[in-house]
Amino acid sequence: MKPTLVILAAGMGSRYGGLKQLDEVGPNGEAIIDYSLYDAIRAGFGKVIFVIRHDFEEAFKARFDPKLKGRIVVEYVYQALDKLPSGFALPPERQKPWGTAHALLMADGAANEPFAVINADDFYGKKAYAAMSDFLVSSSDPAEYSMVGYNVENTLSDHGTVSRGVCATDPNGYLTTVVERTKIKGESDGIYYYEEDGRHQLSPKSPVSMNFWGLKPNVFGYVKEGFAQFLTDHGHELKSEYYIPLLINDNIVNGKIKTKVIECDSPWFGVTYIEDKPIVKGRIAELIAEGVYPEHLW
Repeated sequence: MKPTLVILAAGMGSRYGGLKQLDEVGPNGEAIIDYSLYDAIRAGFGKVIFVIRHDFEEAFKARFDPKLKGRIVVEYVYQALDKLPSGFALPPERQKPWGTAHALLMADGAANEPFAVINADDFYGKKAYAAMSDFLVSSSDPAEYSMVGYNVENTLSDHGTVSRGVCATDPNGYLTTVVERTKIKGESDGIYYYEEDGRHQLSPKSPVSMNFWGLKPNVFGYVKEGFAQFLTDHGHELKSEYYIPLLINDNIVNGKIKTKVIECDSPWFGVTYIEDKPIVKGRIAELIAEGVYPEHLW
């Protein structure tokens, strides 16, 4: 069975200032998603599920359906603030999305085979998709998940703070903890993350999650359970978010899953801020010049 790719593309890009999921960074108008899809198809993925908002639907279908027809099965699911477990109501003042784990939950019923999850606006690289596909095809244990790990020093922006899941691993390369740090910045004297009690230093080689996860369909049971608990504890907070690293960490700690960190030297880059766009365009041009991608993807 071919694995599935779930693309989280429902975010509004508040720090970016627009719908960065479709912003053009390739020489013929390609978005980062185009390169993700190209890499996934050649790595053997058989289906893509776009997690979007209803108001993005027309733009996404016009953009991707003609390109992908005959290449990969395409499905759309829709994230909305009021898609909550029974017994919970949307706070009237809530405007912020509920986070990446809530977005993942939208794929319940659509992702029925081992699948990978990625961010729409992150470039993960050819080798990362190949390694993830190999894991999803070969791993038969429903309790074994995976994550592509990157060194934090290679994932920063020169234009502001970034959010990363900071990881710790055991001697066998499995996650022991992953903690979402929402304000990480490279400074003249090192790399730091900021919390209410001040700044804390990170090693440049600290492995971080860039939200490239390899999951099994049983994850949706864990998401439902965890999200209900999250809403009980934090649902009244208007900016609280339920992140995939929190979901994974909780289920590692309680012994329900194990998560292999896939190390590969694939490049990562992304567009957190509008100022990142020229850098991304330059990196893609270099990869085209090296022959990793054709000038015309489709």
